[in-house]
Amino acid sequence: MISFGNINPYIFFLSILLQSWLCVNSSGNGTEVYNASFKTDTLTGKVVSITDGDTFKLLTQDSILHRVRLANIDCPEKKQPFSKSAKQFVSDAIFGKEVTITVLSKDRNKRLIANVKYGKGLILNEELLKHGYAWHFVKYSDDPSLQQLEDAARAAKLGLWQDPNPIPPWEWRADRKK
Repeated sequence: MISFGNINPYIFFLSILLQSWLCVNSSGNGTEVYNASFKTDTLTGKVVSITDGDTFKLLTQDSILHRVRLANIDCPEKKQPFSKSAKQFVSDAIFGKEVTITVLSKDRNKRLIANVKYGKGLILNEELLKHGYAWHFVKYSDDPSLQQLEDAARAAKLGLWQDPNPIPPWEWRADRKK
């Protein structure tokens, strides 16, 4: 029988289990999910994949792959009108390029929720609103400057605002669940 001396065997076992988990999750194989402590963190890396208008994959210099979701906006879903246009806008802006993200939180899908800076100081989240490829996601943001960008694009009938009755993605998703 193994003797643990004065150490509680359950505590010993839990510490071994925790150490094993830490080793597996810090192996550097590029598949880890960033463990944001929900303070503002900044990461820089190359955009290696565009999922849709508001989601992409970022490969950082330490070879960690992160899934990133743009904060405070919502682009059309894949089968909605203007989804391809939004994705193409994002691809033209950042695919294969270095960007800096400011992480605000992590969602239930373990994506980093972030603002994305690219080019000469442009903010992708704002540019999508400005060109009419996204809605201001008021469920998660009450930023008046973002609402002003959406309102200006809507008034100018840019992007998705060419459609007389565009359906916000959150309503479209809810209808699909029924």
